[in-house]
This record gives sequence, structure tokens and C-alpha cells, in this order.
Amino acid sequence: MIGGWLGVLALAFAAFALAAFLLRLPQGGYMVFGAALLFGLAGYGLQGSPGQPAAPKEKVAAETRGGEDMVEARRALFDPVRPKPDYLVLSDGFARKGRFDEAAGLLRQGLADNPGHLEGWLALGMALTGHADGQVTPAAAYAYGKAREIDPASPAADYFLGFSYLQSGQVRAARDTWAGLVERSPEDAPWVPELTARIAELDRMIANAPMLR
Repeated sequence: MIGGWLGVLALAFAAFALAAFLLRLPQGGYMVFGAALLFGLAGYGLQGSPGQPAAPKEKVAAETRGGEDMVEARRALFDPVRPKPDYLVLSDGFARKGRFDEAAGLLRQGLADNPGHLEGWLALGMALTGHADGQVTPAAAYAYGKAREIDPASPAADYFLGFSYLQSGQVRAARDTWAGLVERSPEDAPWVPELTARIAELDRMIANAPMLR
């Protein structure tokens, strides 16, 4: 059990390193992104505790905090000075409150008129995952795929998709997503060495626990 948590913690620190140094996360976003990772770990731990008593009010608070962290983690990867379309701003307001269904609805409407908006597709993938309690639905995977199509050179879509898979306990899917990103990336891409190491860690986890999804 302890070994498993050490592996998860190692992956969290790796994710932070990827965002901070490879995706060039501004220093001002370090604390927010770190909070998002810690929230993800907390959710992962709760999913592994079927004996936890129900706590509806705490769940609502957690969803709100998770929505806030999700929005800030995504925004930290984009130029803060560049204006954002109204539909994304409104959607983020709903996502911050944990109202992911409304957030996704606004994003769908906005993207119908702005199909080439990378950040909008990333936001939709995250909102749909949040609405599904952390599960990557086919619709969420499609949204991440659209973001990948818009900017194939950016690792953002597959990074967030892989992290979403990992947070929901789908270790093999996370591994395959990150491996695909590495295969498509230039050999000298700055994120390749770090992700390659993380894939190796996931491979060791899977080898030691074949029952992992």
C-alpha cells in the first residue's frame, strides 16, 4: 500500500515538474497547480476507500475546490494578458463552483462558433471529466483529441488527458496516452525525457500489480 502511494506521489511531483519547467508554467501559477495536484491525490485516495461514510456537504465543497484548481491549472498554461472569449469566462465561473454540466454546455455553444479554440477544447475535456466524477468519458476524450488536432506540437492535451486517466485510477490508459505523446514528439522535445521516466515508473507499477486498469 505504501509503495503504491509513493508511486502516485512521484507521479504528482513529475506532473508538477512537467508543468513548471517544460510547459513553462509561470511562477505565479506554481501554488495553484500544486494545489490541483494535491486535490487529485486526495480524490484518488478517497476512491480507494470504499468504507468512507457519505458526506454530501463535504463533497460539494471538494467539487468547488476542484473546479477552482482545474480552471487555474489550465489558465496557467496560457498567456494571462491575452483576452479570453466571453463563453470561456462564463464557463470558468460555473466550473469554479463545481457546476461542470453548465460549464460544458456553455463551452459547446462557444466552440460551435470557434472550433479552432485550443483552450476551449481543453476546458471542455476537463469540464466533462469533472461532470463524470473524474472519469474520462468518450466525449471528454473527443474534446482532448480536438485540442490535439489544433496544435499537434503542444503536449498540453495528452498531458492533461493522461493525468485525468491517472487520477481516475486508469493507470494503463495514462501510460498509453503519455507513451503516444512521446512517440509523436520530436526526440529533442523538452518533455520527452521526463515523460519517458514517468512511463517507466508506470510500467513498473503495472508489472508489480497486473490487476491495475
